[in-house]
Amino acid sequence: MNVQSLYDFSPLARMLLVGALLALGPLAWVWFRNRRATPLRKLQALTLLTLFLTFDLVLFGAFTRLTDSGLGCPDWPGCYGSASPVGANVHIEAAQSAMPTGPVTHGKAWVEMIHRYLATSVGALILVLAIAGWRRRAAPGANALAHPVNPWWPTLTLVWVCIQGAFGALTVTMKLFPAIVTLHLLGGLVLLALLCVQVVRAAQFEGGVSPVLISPGLGRLLWGAFALLSLQVALGGWVSTNYAVLACTDFPMCQSSWWPVMDFAQGFEIWRELGLTKAGEPIGFAALTAIHYTHRLMAYLVLTVLAVLAWRLHQVSALRSQARWLAVLTGLQLATGLSNVILDWPLAAAVLHTGGAGALVVVMTWTMAASRQQPRLRMAAQAQQGFDSSAASVSQ
Repeated sequence: MNVQSLYDFSPLARMLLVGALLALGPLAWVWFRNRRATPLRKLQALTLLTLFLTFDLVLFGAFTRLTDSGLGCPDWPGCYGSASPVGANVHIEAAQSAMPTGPVTHGKAWVEMIHRYLATSVGALILVLAIAGWRRRAAPGANALAHPVNPWWPTLTLVWVCIQGAFGALTVTMKLFPAIVTLHLLGGLVLLALLCVQVVRAAQFEGGVSPVLISPGLGRLLWGAFALLSLQVALGGWVSTNYAVLACTDFPMCQSSWWPVMDFAQGFEIWRELGLTKAGEPIGFAALTAIHYTHRLMAYLVLTVLAVLAWRLHQVSALRSQARWLAVLTGLQLATGLSNVILDWPLAAAVLHTGGAGALVVVMTWTMAASRQQPRLRMAAQAQQGFDSSAASVSQ
């Protein structure tokens, strides 16, 4: 009996070539649209486009997971040692004949490989950003002040996308290990945040705009909201990777109870295989309920905090665009989250729910990169100046 090797690097060169060819499309589009622009402007446009394509990659990753296509090709980086499902047709046919509803089918293999092609192309674009950043820094007569983005930012992004590739490999070779899949999802959102910071700083430089000064209270609320959002995204990933969405199919109660039977200890055993406990026994339904209900209860707090944050940001005129996006995306997350429960986990709503989480991370990162907490001493000085002016007007 032939056993498929988990790692087969023979198609790696062809995979990289496919990614490079796919990356040529965005590169050509940026060059054509900005052919009369400065090199700096072209680099800014490429960074923005890479952010957009990375967001698309996160969405397609969610689609891959939700269609059970994560093991459509059971080895890495290719498919049965081939660079595409075409070369693996015989192996896929045999696996599909043995298990018609199993993880390996022709459709699932193509979904999985397209996801890998897109990931490779995004990695190629980030490599171009890093090389271009360092070339600009090393150019004769280059002025550090003329560079809106430190080249270490795209370099860090390149390192991170390589780590993401490693987690993608582990996702396949460890057979959808829940902790690995959740970390892979979170890593994609970190990638979005890294690119977003670079886009915002480039836009500030181009427009000659300084970061918006906000009060220490609003700054703490912003960072606190971001921390809660990150925790909620991790919980959502844990729900999805453990297939616990349908543990509660009613709302606002769960299983016709405000506090259903739950097993938190088993549900939040982090290092275990999919569907099993650490002891190798099937995970209980009470554990899946605990996973789902924890995410739901946390959602009430996070949605409330985000709504308050949107209201507070709207009071700062320079941050009203971020406030509106935050309010809209918070409402979208509520709607898609409810749809997942009430409508029995429809694919479109589930993908949009992941996309909404990614968009919220981008908007929150955008807000933090576009603002700066006002020093307390300056606030005190301004307050004293206002008091002195008021006192002077009264004495007159």
